[in-house]
Amino acid sequence: MAATKTSSAALEELGLPTDRLPRHVAVIMDGNGRWAQARRLPRAEGHRRGVKSVRAVIEACVELGTVDQLTLYCLSSENWKRPRRELEMLMRLLEQYVIEERSEIMRQDLQFTMIGRTEGLTENVLREVDQTVACSRDNKGMRLCLAVNYGSRGELVDTVQDIAREVASGTLDPNTIDEDTISSRLYTAGMSDPDLLIRTAGEMRVSNFLLWQISYSEIWVTSKCWPEFRRNDLFDAFRDFASRERRFGGLDK
Repeated sequence: MAATKTSSAALEELGLPTDRLPRHVAVIMDGNGRWAQARRLPRAEGHRRGVKSVRAVIEACVELGTVDQLTLYCLSSENWKRPRRELEMLMRLLEQYVIEERSEIMRQDLQFTMIGRTEGLTENVLREVDQTVACSRDNKGMRLCLAVNYGSRGELVDTVQDIAREVASGTLDPNTIDEDTISSRLYTAGMSDPDLLIRTAGEMRVSNFLLWQISYSEIWVTSKCWPEFRRNDLFDAFRDFASRERRFGGLDK
């Protein structure tokens, strides 16, 4: 990550009041392979170029100083259907990213975390992720959350099983189960729900991503593939978000 501007300069560039900006931004980073294939490049090159977009978006959010959390959908539980060579490359790329960006995560005062199931992830990835989570635990800045081997239906299954075990053991009264009971047992427990969900590559679906958490999120889709996505695109999404009226089922005042 490069050195960032002051938040006041970035906010002036964006031209929006802080109370109209999203606090939690979630991104479905789609189109790496398609971007590469359209340029007759290996799919792996699309994933490598996508890391530059990750850096650009993180830097822009840090510059603004208004984003509390950025959640990036890196690898879905369905992605294990992809060719073995591509999956091995993704594991190496993730390990490399966590190692190379650790010093920047600390410099930017980011809180690093990961959600998803650990099954299938390499020991090297898990070791490096655990180290970065531990060393950034006391940071006070934006939370950077990577969703890896994540699937929202699987998350809900795990949550239901946890609740069922508590009921069976007598530590939880089933009559007291409410939305807070479920939210507090999701992988995202303690995190706010996303205000804005961004999806690249023009796909009009949420792909099993944060199904519970995005119930009232604003959705913004761009036809650009993820390796093309940069700061200006993020700011376009924020401007569109700021133009919307969020009523959460109520009426305009």
